[in-house]
Amino acid sequence: MDNAVRDYIDAIDPAYRPLFDRLHRLILEVCPDAAVVLSYRMPTYQVGRRRLHVGVWRHGVSLYGWGQDRVTDFVARHPQLQTSKGTIRMRPADAAVITDDELRDLIRAALDV
Repeated sequence: MDNAVRDYIDAIDPAYRPLFDRLHRLILEVCPDAAVVLSYRMPTYQVGRRRLHVGVWRHGVSLYGWGQDRVTDFVARHPQLQTSKGTIRMRPADAAVITDDELRDLIRAALDV
């Protein structure tokens, strides 16, 4: 992880840092060899040609970067979290009812691992 990514993470609002840290931990658990770089001004996890962007905004955390067909199971269970094609937007309250296993499945689908 380079300094730009560390700076981004260090600047995350404390209200959203636990959610970001949870996703970061789960992504690296599922894909321990993922490269973590800054892309589109947000942390991006790269596995081969696949990328998963994780951005922290005023609402919480957004996940971007996969084809819509890759995460259909997750979106079917949580349709309120999909805000546009290829974007999942989670507030801490949303994530509180989502299991780590569901998030691992989402990560696997997004990164095709």
